[in-house]
Order: sequence, then structure tokens, then C-alpha cells
Amino acid sequence: MNGPVGDEPLGELELVHTFTGPMPTGVSVSHRGRIFVNFPKWGDEVPATVVELRDGREVPYPDQAWNDASGDDDAGAFVSVQSIVVDPADRLWVLDTGSPMFQPTKPGGPKLVRVDLDTDTVAQVITFPADVALPTTYLNDVRFDLRRGESGVAYITDSAASGPNGIIVVDLASGAAWRRLQDHPSTKAEPLAMFRPVVEGRPLLERPADGPPKPMTMGADGIAISADGTRLHYCPLASRRWYSVSTKALADPGVTQEAVEATVVDEGDKGTASDGLESDDAGRLYLTSYEHNAVLRRLPDGEYEALVHDPRLLWPDTMSVAADGYLYVTANQLHRQARYQRGQDLRRKPYALFRIRIDAGPVLLRR
Repeated sequence: MNGPVGDEPLGELELVHTFTGPMPTGVSVSHRGRIFVNFPKWGDEVPATVVELRDGREVPYPDQAWNDASGDDDAGAFVSVQSIVVDPADRLWVLDTGSPMFQPTKPGGPKLVRVDLDTDTVAQVITFPADVALPTTYLNDVRFDLRRGESGVAYITDSAASGPNGIIVVDLASGAAWRRLQDHPSTKAEPLAMFRPVVEGRPLLERPADGPPKPMTMGADGIAISADGTRLHYCPLASRRWYSVSTKALADPGVTQEAVEATVVDEGDKGTASDGLESDDAGRLYLTSYEHNAVLRRLPDGEYEALVHDPRLLWPDTMSVAADGYLYVTANQLHRQARYQRGQDLRRKPYALFRIRIDAGPVLLRR
């Protein structure tokens, strides 16, 4: 008599790098194959919040000085970075939350920083005024369209756990920024009555060492731009639904908030809760599945398929479609942090960076 059949892996994960220090979130790969990773300051010791992987080493990037902020309002150094993204022109952008340990932001801390990969030097710093990066704001992820305006635009999710959620739009030439979909229902975490996440077979709630558990409240988190640049897809962290909105409406500061909201489309139930979203030049949309240790993708005809399912993919966080035909993804065991485990840190190092062959390239929305 045969024994029970286990939960079999699907797809091939290739291990790229293991992390024995702080937990990573973001990853991005340059057109020439350089790999960058960031570590937000959530309680781990973080010697450098942005690094480049070089010959198996984590090297502070662009240098140690930029990783040594003098305070939470330091506009000339990285305070606590949540995401790094290489844009269509092969420039690295660093999204600094200015919010270590999710503390209230101070002007100068939340910012978008462009690094020239040819010279490895900072070329532009865009800080956000207090009415754009609110005290509650948590800048989570960013995508770029360099075809709009003089130098392109960036779209950033505000995933604030307490405070308004939304999309921040940035004009890269002037540095001007404005908020869209301010506290729109599509940007908000869903209540437990509508969404109750299960990770590693266990209900996931914030469980302090003392006091009652409470649901996750992070809103708009994952973000991806369509291959033709017309739609921006996004999803709250605490939801199995995702949404899209017109980029034309977002990027025009003259369009009213009501008119922007009218372009929002409910893209439906994706079958799982997601942290990161990504897209490729073949018109496919990728979504991490932190409930199922998987990466799924939606094809242009609307069908969903599993790209990879593997027990090592513990909380797949951020993805990056690279020019080498691979999808890179970090796995950081976020759900095992003490805040979700009654004050006990159950993470087991190392954390990991994987890649999966997809034979497609990044979305390149150039001028």
C-alpha cells in the first residue's frame, strides 16, 4: 500500500543568493545583469539598507556614506529603503520610506533617489512635501513610464498601516508629486470578514506578545504597469483582489480625483493574497502568492497559471523581470516575524533570492 502523496513542487527555482544578515524585501536587475537588493529597518541590524550583489558579497550601494543616515529626515542619505527599481533607461531608483520601524515620517526622509549606474553616483534626489508623504505614509513600491512628460513619471504605492492609502504620482523632471486614489476602497486592506489570510497552514494575524490579535492593515502594496503603459495594476497587501487604473488619468494633475476614480477597474479575485506584482513585455502579469509559497501569472487572455510553487518560497516578496529572461524573487519569511508570532521571532536564516526562467523581458516604456 502506497503512503500519502505530499504537496509537490511546481516549476524550477534557481537559488541566486542567500542572506544571513537582515531580511531583504526589494530586488532589481539592471539591463547588464547587476543585481541590487534592499533591507528595510524593521528591527534587524542593517549595516546597509541598499546593496549590490558582487561575487556573492553584499556591497553597500552606491557607497557606505549613502547608507549612513544622520536621522530620519536626512535628505542626503538612505533612511530605510523598501524598494529599488531599475527603470527603462537602466538607471537605479531607490525608494526610501523615511520610516524605520514604521515610525511617522519627517520631511526629507521619504524620497526617490536616482543613481547613475555608469558612474555609481547619485544623480537626482526627489523629496516629498508633507501633504504628499504624510506622517503616516509608507512608500512601498514604484514603477516608471519614461514616455510621459518631459522625463517620465513614477507611480508609488502608499501602503500605510494606519492612515490614508493611495497612489503617489511623481513628475521626474520637476520633482512635483501628487496623491491619487486617496483612501479609495481599492487601496484599502480588507477586514477579516472579507479576507482572512492563511500562511503555512496557520491564520495570519498581528499577534503581540501581550494583548489581543488584530488583522493586518497594510493597503496598496504591489504595483505593476501594463506592457502598453495604459494601465497601472495594484493590490492591497491584505486582500485577494487586485485593481487597475488609467495611467493617463493618474499622470495628468488637471484631472479631478473623481475622474481618476472612474477609471478604476476591479480585476477580480486572483485566488491568493499578494505582496509584489510585476509585468513582462509579453503582456503577462505576475503576482506573488504568500499564502501558497508560489508565483502566479495572468496571461493576456485572462487565464491564470502557476509559474512556480515551492516550500522554499516562504513569503515571496518582490519580483524583478530581467533582460536575461528570468524573473527574480526574494523570499524573506516576513510572516514569521515577532509581530505576527506573539513576540517570538520564528524566522530561520538564511533568507533567499531565487530566479525562474520565463523567456521574456521587462516592460520598457521609453520616450
